[in-house]
Amino acid sequence: MITKYTSDIFDVLRKGQFICSNSPNEHIQTLYKILEDSDTFEDLYHYFYQINYILEQGNEYFYFTRNERNVDLDRKLDKAFGWIDMLDFFKTFDSSFDVGYRFSPSDVVNQLKNNADLKSKLDNFKKIGTDKKNYTDRIKKIIEKLEKDNFITLENEMSETYKVLTSFNYLKDVISIINIPEEIENEIPE
Repeated sequence: MITKYTSDIFDVLRKGQFICSNSPNEHIQTLYKILEDSDTFEDLYHYFYQINYILEQGNEYFYFTRNERNVDLDRKLDKAFGWIDMLDFFKTFDSSFDVGYRFSPSDVVNQLKNNADLKSKLDNFKKIGTDKKNYTDRIKKIIEKLEKDNFITLENEMSETYKVLTSFNYLKDVISIINIPEEIENEIPE
């Protein structure tokens, strides 16, 4: 069953965004409820598949994938490495950082003052333009990247509070499928 929201769903997902169950955006919530219906999902899966988009369902989120050439896989791997670093950074900031978590840039900056490990991880983000001197600007740049990739959203402009969306499960899923065999885990590369 193709719905009147099919073009809206396509517009969101083709940009590499997610449709999340816990989005504060009412329109995204509506799109999520439509996709949540298994018959509608199946119909839209086949509809989008005809134009080389694969509609995927994660843990309370939806997204598109496409069959890609090896050149595109290198780009995706680089992006995944960046996400892993960001996940590691925010889990170091607060081990409970997960779906539904709320935070502000100032929370992270305050933690930097007392956490040398977090500060060290922040210094490793030079590749994404966080080479500014000011901690607040550097943290905002990282948050901006996660927001652009649709893993967090600004929930309250006044308090600058962000909320972690269900699409964050995608990052956790990507990391959980990485398998490092135990026998090579502690080897030193030559």
